[in-house]
Amino acid sequence: MLTAQDSVTWEPRRIAVAGTTGSGKTTLARRLSCRFDLPYVEIDSLYHGPGWVPRPTFVSDVEQFIAGDSWVIEWQYRAVRGQILARADTLLWLDLPTPVSMGQLTRRTLRRRVGRIELWNGNIEPPLRTIFTDPDHILRWGFRTRNKLRDTVPALGPHVPHLHIVRFTRHRDVETWLRRIGGA
Repeated sequence: MLTAQDSVTWEPRRIAVAGTTGSGKTTLARRLSCRFDLPYVEIDSLYHGPGWVPRPTFVSDVEQFIAGDSWVIEWQYRAVRGQILARADTLLWLDLPTPVSMGQLTRRTLRRRVGRIELWNGNIEPPLRTIFTDPDHILRWGFRTRNKLRDTVPALGPHVPHLHIVRFTRHRDVETWLRRIGGA
């Protein structure tokens, strides 16, 4: 596994961004898309249909997107993780401290709810009080799953030898890596 301090000896063209809920996957994916002119689709927009119902075409939509020569996408949803890894040349892992990710998730959730920001296919964040009644409320989900990737990502190496896995433990690591690949 690589870090931000390691040399970038390949040209990242098919990038998956991993991290817990609220770690900044979408923000980083958008930055990479803009900076390196890579096609990007927010994977949540492919997954969530109206009323937060999973879209039946989710898997085929992801497969169609990653069939391209270059792209960036978040690495989430078990149904497509394997397909994404099989095509990716780079996996960027945002392994930030829990207080950082949870702080970002809380601010994002509040901003979206208070602003009634439409997310995907007409969906908006539910009322804040549902944190107490919905076991899958995004803040509860984020806390419950905060350590899930800590075992998963390091174990990937032997199964995907073509994949360059880069671990970032601080936002500063992301900036360092972006400078190394020619961008900041």
